[in-house]
Amino acid sequence: MWLPIQINEQSAEPLYYQIEVQLRALIVSGQLEEGTLLPSIREFAQLLKCSVITVRRVYQDLENEGLLRTKQGTGTYVARIEQNAMESYRLDAVTEALEAAVDAGKLVQCTREELAQLFQDVLERKFGG
Repeated sequence: MWLPIQINEQSAEPLYYQIEVQLRALIVSGQLEEGTLLPSIREFAQLLKCSVITVRRVYQDLENEGLLRTKQGTGTYVARIEQNAMESYRLDAVTEALEAAVDAGKLVQCTREELAQLFQDVLERKFGG
């Protein structure tokens, strides 16, 4: 199974975190539906050209969150997620990204107004004006 996960080796973010964030997004957005069988840990590691330990950590973290379930001998599947929990995961992911963007802006001394304008510009570019 091919999953649209991209790794940026130049990123300061750990590899497992990059994979986990993208896989979580695929699940909470509904792009990976309940019951979808994911690649084995070894297979996924080969596809991503990373360590088996990295993929194992991603799967364990997402299983601990209730997004994945593993059946001994059959594999790792997308778990059933209640609609209200799905909505919460979805909005939490966006909130986390926005907080990181604000933190980045504050590091370079952007004002609240500048950040608000940048956000508005991005919204218009992505969704049309």
